[in-house]
Amino acid sequence: MKKILKIMLISICTIITVMVVFLATVYFLNLVSNEREKGKIEDYGQKVMVDGKQMNVLIQGDGKETIVLLPGYGTASPVLDFKPLVDELSPYYRVVVIEPFGYGLSDDTDKVRTSQNIVDEIHECLQKLNIKKYTMMGHSISGIYGLEYVNQYENEVQAFVGIDSSFPKQETDELPVSSLQLLNQSGLYRLLLKVNPDQLVMPKVDDQTKAQIKMLTFRNFMDESQASEADNFRNNFKNAQRLHFPKKLPVVFYLADQTEKETPNWKPMHEELLKNVDHGKVVTFKGGHYLHHTRSKEIAADFKGFLTEIESNR
Repeated sequence: MKKILKIMLISICTIITVMVVFLATVYFLNLVSNEREKGKIEDYGQKVMVDGKQMNVLIQGDGKETIVLLPGYGTASPVLDFKPLVDELSPYYRVVVIEPFGYGLSDDTDKVRTSQNIVDEIHECLQKLNIKKYTMMGHSISGIYGLEYVNQYENEVQAFVGIDSSFPKQETDELPVSSLQLLNQSGLYRLLLKVNPDQLVMPKVDDQTKAQIKMLTFRNFMDESQASEADNFRNNFKNAQRLHFPKKLPVVFYLADQTEKETPNWKPMHEELLKNVDHGKVVTFKGGHYLHHTRSKEIAADFKGFLTEIESNR
């Protein structure tokens, strides 16, 4: 019996030692990788001072009309993520991609991520760039921030476009923020993506751009801004339920059929948002949540037609 207990004890100690060595190795390799990648992340866009911090913005195209693109939650690099759509729109419009604090190359912030704070920062950024009239185009959760925005700055926003955008009455899951931060800090998140790189959703871009997106993912994942944003999901969605799109504001929603299958009320709830809008429509495309990765040409073409129709009716 003593011999068996001794063998069991040795086995347990060995397993614990192996696990500790493994976790320590993963942790230190992640630290080294993070430090090495700092010098490999390439600069793009321009910096705008907003609320005492630097917000990164890309402006492409020189059309008379301006489109402002806002990302979905947790997008590592909005500029690189929106690249297919920017390339389709920029021959006809001036396209402005804003990277909110904690995203892309923008600074992180400890300011609570309420819809109001996010809206204030985006507006300040556009004011600093002297952009006074524009169409706002938002993916996913930017549908919530966009709804808040257009109600405050109706005189500036000429149209709103939602790309599989969220709606106020949508069910929201509470993210395990602390656990996700620990996953990243421990290096296990890097290891998981190494084992299964398909977990990282990216547009069809060249290998160099993909490498940049990966490095920015590790840099920004669950930083202070994104953690605060996740903590404020429910309050932000709840507060948006008091709002409606302005009657005179043209609104179009581009929805993904895969999201409709997963969320049965997806299309009806978007149609509900348009019931009091003079010029609004819902268009469904085949594809997943990141429609701007796979349906950029179709979105750009339909949007051009939508604006032409609005202009002819004025």
